[in-house]
Amino acid sequence: MFRLGLTGSIGTGKSATATLLRELGVPVHDADATVHALYAGRAAPLIEEAFPGTVENGVVDRRKLAAALDGKAERFKALEAIVHPLVREEEEKAIADAQRKGHKLIVLDVPLLYETGGENRCDAVLVTTVSPAIQKARVLARPGMTEELFHALLKRQMPDPEKRRRAHAILETSRGFPAARRDLQALLRALAPRLV
Repeated sequence: MFRLGLTGSIGTGKSATATLLRELGVPVHDADATVHALYAGRAAPLIEEAFPGTVENGVVDRRKLAAALDGKAERFKALEAIVHPLVREEEEKAIADAQRKGHKLIVLDVPLLYETGGENRCDAVLVTTVSPAIQKARVLARPGMTEELFHALLKRQMPDPEKRRRAHAILETSRGFPAARRDLQALLRALAPRLV
C-alpha cells in the first residue's frame, strides 16, 4: 500500500486538495477529523484525567483545553502523548480498510506532518503551497481569525520553503480547482507504476 503524505501550511489549500483527491477516488485519512472524533470519544477521559476540567458532557472543550495548555511546551507534549498514538491507530485502521477494498494508494492528510516526523510513515509527500500574500488573505478571511493568531499558528509550523524543499511533489493551489485537479491527475498517473 503506497502511503502519500499530504501536508501544507495553514491557508495553502490542503483541505481542498484532500477533497479533490477523494473525488478522484483516492481514500484519504484526515488526521484533523480523527482528532475531532477522538475528542468526542475515547481520548476525552484520558484528556480529562491529564487536564481536569477540560471535558464537558463527554467531549473535550477546545477552549478549556487551550487554557489548560497555556502555551507551555511540556503540556503540549503531554497532550500529544495521549492523542498521537490514538491517531496512529486510526490511521492504521484506515490503511487496512483501504487495502481490503483493493486500493493501492492512500493519502495521509496530516497538517503537521514534517513537524511530527510523520514523513517517515510515508512513501512520498505532497505539499500544497501558495504565495504568502494569498495565504494571509485566505487565513484572515476565516471567522474569528486575527493577525496575531495567524502568526502564532505559523510559528508552530515548519516554514513553507522548507516544506517545499523536502517534498516529493508540490501543488500550487492559487490557480483554481480545474488546474489543481489536472495537476493531481498528472501526479496520480506518475505514481501509477509504483502502485503494485
